Amino acid sequence: MQKYQDRNRLAELFQKEVAVYTAKHPASEIAHEGAQESLLNGVPMLWMAKWPGPFPIYVDSAKGARFQDLDGNEFTDFCLGDTGAMSGHAPDATVRAVQEQIAKGATFMLPTKDASINGEILSERFGVPKWQFTLSATDANRHLIRFARQVTGRQKIAVHDYCYHGSVDETFAVLDEQGNTVSRPNNIGKPTALSNTTISLPFNDLDAAERAFASGEVALLLIEPGLTNIGIVLPEPGYLEGLQELCRKYEVIFALDETHTLSAGIGGITKRDNLAPDAVVLGKTIGGGVPVGALGFSSELASRIASNLELESIDVGGVGGTLAGNALSMAAVRATLQEVLTEENFVKMEELAVLWQQNTQRIIDEHKLDWQVSRIGCRGEYSFRATAPLTGAEAHEAEDFELGQFLQLHAINSGILMTPFHNMILISPATTEEDVEKHRVHFQSAVEALFG
Repeated sequence: MQKYQDRNRLAELFQKEVAVYTAKHPASEIAHEGAQESLLNGVPMLWMAKWPGPFPIYVDSAKGARFQDLDGNEFTDFCLGDTGAMSGHAPDATVRAVQEQIAKGATFMLPTKDASINGEILSERFGVPKWQFTLSATDANRHLIRFARQVTGRQKIAVHDYCYHGSVDETFAVLDEQGNTVSRPNNIGKPTALSNTTISLPFNDLDAAERAFASGEVALLLIEPGLTNIGIVLPEPGYLEGLQELCRKYEVIFALDETHTLSAGIGGITKRDNLAPDAVVLGKTIGGGVPVGALGFSSELASRIASNLELESIDVGGVGGTLAGNALSMAAVRATLQEVLTEENFVKMEELAVLWQQNTQRIIDEHKLDWQVSRIGCRGEYSFRATAPLTGAEAHEAEDFELGQFLQLHAINSGILMTPFHNMILISPATTEEDVEKHRVHFQSAVEALFG
């Protein structure tokens, strides 16, 4: 739905930004043209073609909260690899650990001591005592779904409407106007009707959750404790605790995917809200940029899984991979958790996110816009609606693709990279007040261009 009425003005403003962008990035344009020969759509992953502008920026180097492109332009990075680099680019501690480990070997199909150290740290932070490591949160979610089906004997999972759990088939489910679970639009090559595998639930609706659980079909409730990939949708007071109680009542495994909501603090929303999930999923951030995922289990769930597996055939059970838990990733996680994603750094990161939120909301209020700002710890986002969304559907309804693209491109031309396809920021340990002020100046300028 379009949230900005003067579409001709918006189109003119966007084309002006395109001209500025093209003039500033000739080396990236040449690199992109050359990539057409060997890469589908000229990019290593198709969604990279969705960035605003006629071609993506090519990065030359990055450190902390900044990066340089092939043309020597410097950017303040609020995208941070969409959470993968929330620790900041190339944090010194992680770089040292990776360099030391790669010189000793990267992957062995055997454990190193770093893995158990990481398990101990995550156990303390999230309150679940048993951990496994993968190459991504997507992998961890896939494995968790299989474990849940195995130990419960039930086939369906429950997720939130417009959730995001990586490229997991069962989670691309939304609700239609009649409240039925259907495939999310543009779900590529879905293997089966989503109603066969999944029940989609509206966020902040405990009655809908209880109806789903009472069916006796649900093995697992897999949720982000705050939605982050459809705009930020925050839980109302008591909602997460209510879901936890319902899962206990109906013997549904209660799992929190904290891959993005780790922005809430050192132990994510799990620790912040004193929750007691059966499972926790993590990814990206904990490796300081090195690919990794993690899956934590309560003692009870770990015991149920262990008693349901045959050791002689566990390697062909559809869980894991030869690179999972590799030595290089484990070294990166250990250094990142111990020295970068610390309690002290999270406090500083959230303080700057609060400042960003106040700056952005002040400009919105000054121009009397029907927009608002939401935040989860060091993650913030503004959306094109007057009040914070309570469901994924409300957040989806507030989207305006062309308006978002203009604001994204204006930010890029101002030397700022936002999280793509949304208007979201992340704060790293290396982010400064000057970086936050730079965003304020950009946002003020963009809003004045739109509304005068």
